[in-house]
Amino acid sequence: MRYLLAAFFALSSLTSASFATEDTPDYATSTLMGDLGGLRSQWWQQGIALEAGLKIDALRNRGGLTNGSQTVSHLELKLRSDLEKLWGWESTLAYINIVADGGAGINARGTGSLMGVSNIEVPVPTTRLFHAWMQKGFVDDRFSLLAGIYPIDSEFFTMDSAATLLHPAYGTPADLALTNTPSVFNNAAFGIRAKWLSEDREIYAMGALMDGIPNDPARPKATAIRFAKGDGAFVIAELGWMPLETGHAFEPVDPADVRQRPELVAHEKYGGTSKYAVGLWRYSNRVPDQFDIDANGDPLQRRSLGGYVLAERSLFNLGGEAARDVTVFGRYSFSGGHSTALDRMWNLGLRIRSPLASRPDDSLTIAWTRSRLAPKWRALQAAAGIDTVAAEEALEITWRAAITQWFQVQPNLQYVRRPGGVATARNATLIGARIELTF
Repeated sequence: MRYLLAAFFALSSLTSASFATEDTPDYATSTLMGDLGGLRSQWWQQGIALEAGLKIDALRNRGGLTNGSQTVSHLELKLRSDLEKLWGWESTLAYINIVADGGAGINARGTGSLMGVSNIEVPVPTTRLFHAWMQKGFVDDRFSLLAGIYPIDSEFFTMDSAATLLHPAYGTPADLALTNTPSVFNNAAFGIRAKWLSEDREIYAMGALMDGIPNDPARPKATAIRFAKGDGAFVIAELGWMPLETGHAFEPVDPADVRQRPELVAHEKYGGTSKYAVGLWRYSNRVPDQFDIDANGDPLQRRSLGGYVLAERSLFNLGGEAARDVTVFGRYSFSGGHSTALDRMWNLGLRIRSPLASRPDDSLTIAWTRSRLAPKWRALQAAAGIDTVAAEEALEITWRAAITQWFQVQPNLQYVRRPGGVATARNATLIGARIELTF
């Protein structure tokens, strides 16, 4: 793996005699380190985008398992290389993303929620390769193939209007996250993804075939491409419609926050949000049922599968200004519930961009999520003498305040009802903030 990493980084040292001039990002104001004397703009012209970012969540929990405070961090380095500019490989990208995640215990030792409370909290603090893939585009980039280490939560089941929320369930649906290690943050698997866009860019279809178990469970801090016997495969497919994207010339997929061209920034800022999608997923291998047994008294072996539907839409502008709008979003996900604690989940929320006219880059998001406890899990708990409730619920309110373009402070309030699904569990309140820097 170290040789693969070195090969990707070697791309950043390549240069070319001349390239056609194009608009470059405003590194001076949008990043803490600036343009490095024009070096980053030069790299951009040559097809290389390099960026680093840091997120820190500091939350105080009261209720749940125990009261207390905890801080977790997420540091990442992103390198995107346009191989058409570098080597003449038409419509080809290479991308790597290295993440370093530290701190744990906000939820594990404090709240005790089945869904989690911070989307950068991880079970094992580690530094690992999270993205490492190449993508080839065809037919004016309307069709693309991607291969490599790839987390599905960078494209599938995403809701852009919910992206600033800290609660994990607005990213990967909680019922999927609790299955046998899907390829999501921060544990990505090797796989292949194909994507198609209609000619007007309104309709898309995509699917991915992934290794069934990312990395090596015996070495939770390592990055490994390992196709072990019994891993099986994971497949996911999504079909979507984005009516506000008519005629928009998409860049090939890039989950990084590298600075976009000015015209794309303008589109994202003023074009509003509109997306409707449906998806299905399935594992090939079987896992023990948590309740049902066969004639010999052994757990039945079942495949995990599920799906989701989602929608998000900008409703109206504030004060007649295009960059200030109100967007609603919702998502429903479902799974078999044979081997997990949750089998249904509902997300609903509202985002206000620039709630104050004097602060154009701020956003306010209010969201509620409800995850139903799987009947088999409840039956298992009842057999152990534990009384459970029908669902775990969480309410979140967060304001992302842009101090500068490269420094954001995000006060956050969460209320979790019956964390862990236990009837006697104390409701939990979390208050704190996220700090975010772009270098």
